Amino acid sequence: MKHSIPTRLAHAGRTSATPGGQPVNPPVVRASTVLFDSVAQQREMRARRDSERLFTYGARGNPTNFALEDMVTTLEGGYRTRLFPSGLAAAAMTILAYVRPGQHVLLPDCVYEPVRNLANGFLRQHGITTDFYRADGTDLDAKLRPETRLVYVEAPGSLVYEMCDLPALAARAHAHGALVAADNTWGSGLLYRPLELGADISLMAATKYLGGHSDVMMGTVCTTEAAWAELNTMSDAFGMTVSPDDAYLVQRGIRSLGARLAQHQAGALAVADWLLKRPEVAQVFCPALPDDANHALWKRDCHGTNGLLSFTLRSRAAVAPERFVDSLRLFGIGASWGGFESLAVLADMRRARSVSDWSQHAIVIRLHIGLESVEDLLADLDQAFAAIGQLDANEQESVHADHR
Repeated sequence: MKHSIPTRLAHAGRTSATPGGQPVNPPVVRASTVLFDSVAQQREMRARRDSERLFTYGARGNPTNFALEDMVTTLEGGYRTRLFPSGLAAAAMTILAYVRPGQHVLLPDCVYEPVRNLANGFLRQHGITTDFYRADGTDLDAKLRPETRLVYVEAPGSLVYEMCDLPALAARAHAHGALVAADNTWGSGLLYRPLELGADISLMAATKYLGGHSDVMMGTVCTTEAAWAELNTMSDAFGMTVSPDDAYLVQRGIRSLGARLAQHQAGALAVADWLLKRPEVAQVFCPALPDDANHALWKRDCHGTNGLLSFTLRSRAAVAPERFVDSLRLFGIGASWGGFESLAVLADMRRARSVSDWSQHAIVIRLHIGLESVEDLLADLDQAFAAIGQLDANEQESVHADHR
């Protein structure tokens, strides 16, 4: 009998190397040096470790890390997984593993902003050219070049959650001879499965929902069998590894991923519906909403939503978004998301996008709905709206005074 992914995650990644009873979670193995019985055994293990996963040296992984790799592979439905010290490290290593100087990368306009900075900085300085295509992928064909090696996808996209037709996009990229890498941090493997939709590589910031408690930094990359060797070789060359203690924390977080995402979804949808009714709100961005421009693709390709949503204010007062966020009491002001706590941050879409035009509604308020009571969160949002209620009235009074 084939079980569902949440059931498999509850039992995945266990070891059975110790005689007797077994712990529910594998033990934390802290090791740099690994001892062998003989020179011949050491030589044999080193000869095999490029093609097999063997415990030979701390930088090449350890049993705790291997257990987490297996869990992520189960989650993503791929061939094998590598772990990285952060989500950005996973994204950077993905690009460096497959693209060489003189080659070309296509990035979506909705890409995570640090990856945009990587493209405009390090990649450009080292002879790797990049272009940005529309978040929905409709101009991809016009942007493909003979030297395009990698098409990078983020769906739903950062900040306002644009969707693309990944199966169609992957087919066009593959016909052109390019690989497809997808940032799956939003989907976390349960909500979105890029490898099943045609991608060759799927990467995630395990810092977010996989860890789930805002206390660990990590990135993961899972690939198809055909794409594995290049990633594995480059990761070893750069000495990419993670702490077994961090691997243990992420593995423990994954056990409850399904239950946590269900509660995040319920809270986010309740808040999104409430925001839609607020006269102060101009637009709510959440692909799970029936009127969202991305809803049809979300409904076809995703298996639920998470705790993220964004919105813009009707107020024309420039200080309104900042005043709103500063007035919140339960929502923390901080980067990242995916933990148990609710967060609010401002995003300037003029800086985060270069293909689409966000000059009319430049500042977006992004919320992450945590595991607190929805009623308490709504009360907090309500008092923050009250705090900005007089801004437009004061601005109108100021305008009238100037004309007297």
